[in-house]
Amino acid sequence: MTVGVLLSELLAGTPGGRAGLLAQASSVDQIDLSFSSASILLLNAILALVMFGVALDVRVDDLRRVVQDPRGPLIGLTAQFVLLPALTFGLTQVLDPAPSIALGMILVGASPGGNISNFIAHLARGNTMLSISMTAASTVLATVLTPLNFAFWGSLDPATAELLTAIRLDPLELVLTIALLLGVPVAVGMWIQHTRPGLADRLKRPMRIFSLAFFALFVAVAFVSNWQNFLDFIGLVALAVLLHNALALSGGYAAARAFGLPERDRRAIAIEVGIQNSALSLALIFSFFDGLGGMALVAAWWGIWHIVAGMSLARFWAWRDGADLTDPLTTDAA
Repeated sequence: MTVGVLLSELLAGTPGGRAGLLAQASSVDQIDLSFSSASILLLNAILALVMFGVALDVRVDDLRRVVQDPRGPLIGLTAQFVLLPALTFGLTQVLDPAPSIALGMILVGASPGGNISNFIAHLARGNTMLSISMTAASTVLATVLTPLNFAFWGSLDPATAELLTAIRLDPLELVLTIALLLGVPVAVGMWIQHTRPGLADRLKRPMRIFSLAFFALFVAVAFVSNWQNFLDFIGLVALAVLLHNALALSGGYAAARAFGLPERDRRAIAIEVGIQNSALSLALIFSFFDGLGGMALVAAWWGIWHIVAGMSLARFWAWRDGADLTDPLTTDAA
């Protein structure tokens, strides 16, 4: 059943359509995802490699720039860690999905910016240095703010709060896991960049290509292994992810515009808020929630959709500016 059919039947209030949707929602968490303990360990290792590759391109000056010129990064980080989680919770209240799907949306909304956001911001002719500064700062802040936001917003709705209680999530363990997955590889990568910049410059491109290709291969194998589950339940999450991502992109842009930031800063913040670290979300879902179906499907589909939406928006902005679309890596416009 397609998303359009599901939505039309739900809006029309047809008993059969609504009953079918509710039956699907109740069974989504019963699906048996093909993920072994070795697969989870591999996913965590890939995520650490991805973050290490990102950190090789993060300089201490990037974090220092946040302190010296804090207006843009502060507005962007507030949109990332305050506005987006609040908007996400509001969207879950409007859509009223299955609790696990709502919890997956909240976790994605609480995650830091994704590792390809800098490239997409550059393609969009946004302020790339602002994007890099936000990525560096949000990755560091996520060690505390991701579990804090997830626990807070997840506990506000009785259904998701009940799910958190049933799973007996340990907030301290969540903080320590995120510190290991993000903090350690980022610290090592930044240390190499600071002490051996020549080595970091030689490593960063092959590391980023290798880690992203490895992650893409992992996701592809995971989708093939769970293809029937994906086909059976994608209708439950596709619309929610589309609306969620659109809300993130537009919310980031609107926040930057409301505070009078220039267009290039607005684009960078929109991309940073709209491109989330879904790999981190997936790693946490399989580590703490045993791959709970609704949560895993949301994070997995977000990982695909935010690239499609972000690249499309970037291409539109570049086209509107009359940029050379055949050369996305030209120097940023002034």
